[in-house]
Amino acid sequence: MEGTQATGPGMTWLIFALLTVVSWGLYGVLLHSGQTSMADPVNGRYKAFLFVGIAYFLTAVVAPLAVLLINGANWSYPVRGMTWSLLAGIAGAAGAFCVLLAFGAKGSPAVVMSIVFAGAPVVNAACALAIHPPAGGFAGLRWQFVAGILLAAIGGCLVTLYKPGPAPPAQAAVQVVQEQDRLVDRGSPAGVD
Repeated sequence: MEGTQATGPGMTWLIFALLTVVSWGLYGVLLHSGQTSMADPVNGRYKAFLFVGIAYFLTAVVAPLAVLLINGANWSYPVRGMTWSLLAGIAGAAGAFCVLLAFGAKGSPAVVMSIVFAGAPVVNAACALAIHPPAGGFAGLRWQFVAGILLAAIGGCLVTLYKPGPAPPAQAAVQVVQEQDRLVDRGSPAGVD
């Protein structure tokens, strides 16, 4: 592992990374539930996205402003930092919106989010390599890195293709049990009329 960030007693970053995994892992399911709970097949996704924006405002505007005020931060914002940060926010919001559009186009949350979370590390790695090429160029890439990229893509594909189907609706299950009971009653002496 490079650097000392991943070793030693300072593993707080891992806790935050795992909290992000949990948060983003819940994101698709919660977003789909919000969209369908709007009870508006045409505009439900836009209504849900509006509340995502409100949540972003509370957590990404109000909370950091409070922390900056408490910490007595200076109010100097370099243009380069603002530009990259704004682009990051646009990319995140566009991704959230595209997830809603995928749900609206009848993509199931399990499949959509599997594609997103398997594909995002591949895109991240490719972009990072383009911006910060490794020493020695692409020939300097270790086989484990390349294998990890391939496994992420294959894993996303496998989860998408072979996800378990939904459980039968409760009413269908009740009908199956009732039909089984009728068949048993027909075969038993007590069930003869």
